Order: sequence, then C-alpha cells, then structure tokens
Amino acid sequence: MSQSKSAPSAADASRRRLVGVNEETVTNVASTDFPGHYPNEDNSWDVERFKQKLEVDFHKNDQFDSVFSLVGVDASLANAFRRILLAELPTIAIEDVFVYNNTSIIQDEVLCHRLGLIPFTGSKEGLRAMTWYKKGPPKDDPAAQHIFQQSGEVIDPALTIPNDSNTLVLELNVKCDWRPEGKKLAKEGEKDPNKLYVNSSVYAHQFVFHPQGNQAQYFSPPNDIRPVNPDILIAKLRPGQEIHVQCHCIKGIGADHTKFSPVATASYRLLPSINIKEPILGADAKKLARCFPRGVIKLVDDEATGQKKAVVDDPMKDTVSRECLRHAEFKDKVQLGRVRDHFIFSVESSGQCDSDELFIDSVKTLRAKCERFKKNLGDLMR
Repeated sequence: MSQSKSAPSAADASRRRLVGVNEETVTNVASTDFPGHYPNEDNSWDVERFKQKLEVDFHKNDQFDSVFSLVGVDASLANAFRRILLAELPTIAIEDVFVYNNTSIIQDEVLCHRLGLIPFTGSKEGLRAMTWYKKGPPKDDPAAQHIFQQSGEVIDPALTIPNDSNTLVLELNVKCDWRPEGKKLAKEGEKDPNKLYVNSSVYAHQFVFHPQGNQAQYFSPPNDIRPVNPDILIAKLRPGQEIHVQCHCIKGIGADHTKFSPVATASYRLLPSINIKEPILGADAKKLARCFPRGVIKLVDDEATGQKKAVVDDPMKDTVSRECLRHAEFKDKVQLGRVRDHFIFSVESSGQCDSDELFIDSVKTLRAKCERFKKNLGDLMR
C-alpha cells in the first residue's frame, strides 16, 4: 500500500532553509542525498515550481565588479558556476616569450613570468573565433615522448603549429637613455628618473601588436590586442639597458594555468539571517546595534513604549561575528543563521570581459556540459 505524499508545512520549509549559527556550534548543515528531496513528499521535478523559486538579483553591476544574489538553487549548482568562472572560461595570455635582448637587472625567466601574468583584451568576436593551440611533448625529451605515447593522447598536428588563427604576436622593444639635459641635471643633484632618463620604466602600454594573416579584420583599433591596464609596470631601466622580446599569445582556460582565468576572484557566501524573537528596547537596542556592522540593525521608534526599538535593516551587511550571542541579555532574544539556498556572488573580472557577461558565459558552459553528458548517456543506453 503506497504512502500518500504531501507538501512540507511552512514551518518545515522555513527551518530547512536555515543553517543555525550558535554561540559555539553550527547546526543543520547536512543536506539530503538528492538536493531538496525529502521522504514522503512529492519531490518530482516541476519546471514551473523551479522558476518560481529561482531568483537572480543584482546589487552591484560595475563593468569589472558585480555582486548579485542567486536564490533557489542547491550549493552544488552554485559551486559549479564558481568553478567554471575560475577555470573554464577561455581568455588569452602570453604563452611563449622569445628574448632577443634583456640587459635589465631582471632575469630572463622572471621577466617572462611577469609578462605571462599581464591580462590582455581585444575584440570579443576575434577572441571567440580563435582556435586552440596545443603543444606536444618536447622533441628533445625522450622520457616526455614515452609518457605521451603511453597516455594514448592524439593531437591534431594543425593545432601544434602557430598560425594566424591560434597565435597573436606582440613585441616589446624598449631602450633607456639619458635625456638631452639629463647629465646636467644629475650633476646638479636631480634624482627623479623621469627627468633624467627616457624610458626609465617599462609599462604594459609599450607592447606593440603585430597582426598576422587575417587578424587585422578582427583586431583593428580600437579593438586591437592591448593590455587591460596600460600602466602595469614591467621593469625599470637605466641608461644602456634594453628589453627586446617577442611574445606569442594563445587561447587557454584557468584549468591550464591561472594566467588564463578571466576573474581576479569569484566567490559566494550565504545570506545571513537575523531573527529578533522578542522586542529589544532602549539601551539594549543601542547595545545590540553595536554588536553588528554599521547598517545591519536600525533603531526605530516603538509606539507602544515610546522607546527606541531594534529592527533588522540590512542582513547582507552582516559578517556573522556572533558578537551578540556573547551577551546574556541577547542569547534568548536573537537567533542567527544563514539561508542555505541564497548565495551572494561576488565576481571581479580581470578586465578581459565584463563581470556580468562572465556569469552568463558560465551558465552557457554548464548547459553545454549537461547537453554533452545527456548525449553521452543516451549513447550508452542504446
């Protein structure tokens, strides 16, 4: 005899959404085997019900820095978006550096490493049109060749040859010299290198992009390949010193190397929950407000008593320090928690793409993964 399935009560639904934050412990952290599925309840998938629960609300949407709430999804899905943002959205970065001359005090390998970490941007259409460049094992390393052959990996030879569809060429050629009046100023005691020398500092804006083949149709000014921040300091030179390098940029993802990651940071936190169960008035209300960051608790006039009353104004500003639980007068009056399906995302772009576009791209990437998995699963079932 089958059991009847019912919907959870409002109290149960509310309790399940909260992670309890107590003075010394955190409670209700365990999840079900399948997110949102509970015994003796109708947990069948309903797209309309999912749409009603799903909510995306932007709190800040600057070009390279956005903060938004993602509500109504499981932590596994929110974390999938975070990991895709960090490691699976393609960008370009310097991969190979050919050093023609480097007489600065920075060693060649250190200079190449610094150049590789400079974020570059350009035409988004051109970056999407670029193909992937993949290196094979070093030809002069028999051990690497043997390991590669054992792995059974097959690389298309066309992908291993730099060409105008997979490689962008940048050149940096800077030489430091005295200004015409520099030596005279030096004898007079002047120490400002900008007044004494030409090119005393090497900056990212001194890179010169050399379009190859058909690249000019995609990467023409103002959408040519250029550093996101033109004032990134690369090195300092003194008269007679020179840096001349040619760099090859390729397309990659953060899983290959962090220099390809399109975000400086992508993180989320759960929305804090503050429940004042009993009225807190007068001096206690002011004391409670001091237990939280500014703006979390607001004091309003209580019509019944004529005193100031503490109410929750903006829980998003709370850092969940639990300070209020250290005071005996608040222990039974204030309940702290976190809303387990309300994720506050913070996405800071490194500048190659707008931060809100990056989140949309992460959604598209996850969808493509799901469609690919569904296809493969269907092939297995045939």
